[in-house]
Order: sequence, then C-alpha cells, then structure tokens
Amino acid sequence: MNTKPFLILSLVTAALLSTAALAQHSDKETKEDIARHRAMALAHEGAAKCLEAGKGEKLCMAELSVACKGLALGKYCGMRHAH
Repeated sequence: MNTKPFLILSLVTAALLSTAALAQHSDKETKEDIARHRAMALAHEGAAKCLEAGKGEKLCMAELSVACKGLALGKYCGMRHAH
C-alpha cells in the first residue's frame, strides 16, 4: 500500500483546516491548532514509516492510535482535532 498520497492529502487537509481556524480563533488558539496539526502530521508520518518497514497494518494502526491519544478524533487519527 502506497501511503504517500494519503500523507500528502492529510497534510493538505491540515493546511486548509488551519487556514479556516485563523478566522475563528485567537492567536493562542491558532498556535495550539498549529501545534496539533504538526503533531498529527508526525503521527501519520510515523505510521507511514511503520508500514514501509513491513511491520503490518495492525501494529502500525495500534501505534498510530497511541500517538494520537488525546490529540485527534477517530479510529485512524482523523485530521479533526479534539477540543
């Protein structure tokens, strides 16, 4: 499974969501959103590297779940962050 298109789509989605957040949040909230999006991107990059290493989808998704605990919503660390 090629994860690069998924990673690129996730990063683009994060950028678009960050832009929308700029109009709705204070500077502090915007900075927090940026940090969350970067953390989610790192979590997804870790999952991609895990899959590339051949560790298996089950293990990689479990690691992604741990990396995203308290950070994002959804089974697969959706790019929608928790408030």
